[in-house]
Amino acid sequence: MEQYKKDFIEFMVDCGVLKFGDFVTKSGRKTPFFVNTGFYRTGKQLRKLGEYYARAIADAYGFDFDILFGPAYKGIPLSVATSMAISEFYDKEIKYCSNRKEVKDHGDTGILLGSPINDGDKVVIIEDVTTAGTSIGETMPILNAQGDVSVLGLVVSVDRMERGKGEKSALKEIEEVYGIKTTAIVTMKEVVEHLYNKPYNGNIIIDDTIKNAIDAYYEQYGA
Repeated sequence: MEQYKKDFIEFMVDCGVLKFGDFVTKSGRKTPFFVNTGFYRTGKQLRKLGEYYARAIADAYGFDFDILFGPAYKGIPLSVATSMAISEFYDKEIKYCSNRKEVKDHGDTGILLGSPINDGDKVVIIEDVTTAGTSIGETMPILNAQGDVSVLGLVVSVDRMERGKGEKSALKEIEEVYGIKTTAIVTMKEVVEHLYNKPYNGNIIIDDTIKNAIDAYYEQYGA
């Protein structure tokens, strides 16, 4: 596993973003682990998060695209922080864009904020996590409504590695349904590999009990 992936896993733990216990996902599944990017709450944290996303985008897509699109609401700071990191560390100018939940009818009108999306633009979507592909189904019509747009891919922070609407993983389903490439900074397999029964800051983050709960979850929902 690359060092930046290990660093990112520990970064999520430090920020309280990656948690283990009893949770319910957006799709209604009871899960023993949860990733909530809403817990990145400082400028320093967002700056670092943007660096990790930028690295994942560089590895998966390079920078031959025009727009980094972050669906409202969590995708808004992700698109801003990552476009800034791409500029700072890779000297590439990628525009950011997000959608509004309600169409604005005065001033900067329309459903989009940030950069407009034009015919011929190449777009990469940035999100926190995807469990069942629900969010991407809401995002694609927004992008397609802007004109002749080419959506290259979707990048998320953590691949939960579980089934979407069928037997395949949510990210694999998105690839097949929309014809785009998906990637993640890390997978849950990498998270477990790095944290299971290994002390971090004096604590065992994933002990046998949590590991058994994760295994049971994947027996039910694993792709």
